[in-house]
Amino acid sequence: MSSPATPAAVVSHVLAFAAPTPEQSRDFMAAKLSYHADAWDVAEDLRNGIDAIVVIDTRSPAHYAAGHVPGAISFPHRTMDEQSTAQLDRSKVYVTYCDGIGCNGSTKGAYKLARLGFQVKEMLGGLDFWIRDGQPVATGPEAGRMPAARPAIECAC
Repeated sequence: MSSPATPAAVVSHVLAFAAPTPEQSRDFMAAKLSYHADAWDVAEDLRNGIDAIVVIDTRSPAHYAAGHVPGAISFPHRTMDEQSTAQLDRSKVYVTYCDGIGCNGSTKGAYKLARLGFQVKEMLGGLDFWIRDGQPVATGPEAGRMPAARPAIECAC
């Protein structure tokens, strides 16, 4: 039994653009990690009481009250300006989030804070990925506190 012939001109879609050098990959990935945090890492920092970060929910107050990261403050990106950020501590790193990958409220919030001179990171996947990780959700207008108990499913990375 013969096998089907492989066309001689098969071209790799993956390699249509050359792969970066290891040094280029290292630098790019380091930069990417500087700009983003994942939900699991944010949860661990909140559980461990790391006070160098402040988590900001950039959505509307109604969405925040319906469910938010425990300990996050409500600060809709639409209200961020010099006056509204005057009380923020410039020694902290602000981690912004919104609903998820279909929403760019966290990006807008991070941009506005950075433009005003704050250090920022964006939480990948927003509240959607937070919930997918099995993390708790606080409700109401108060920030609440992150419980010490971890989800039943551990991060596999």
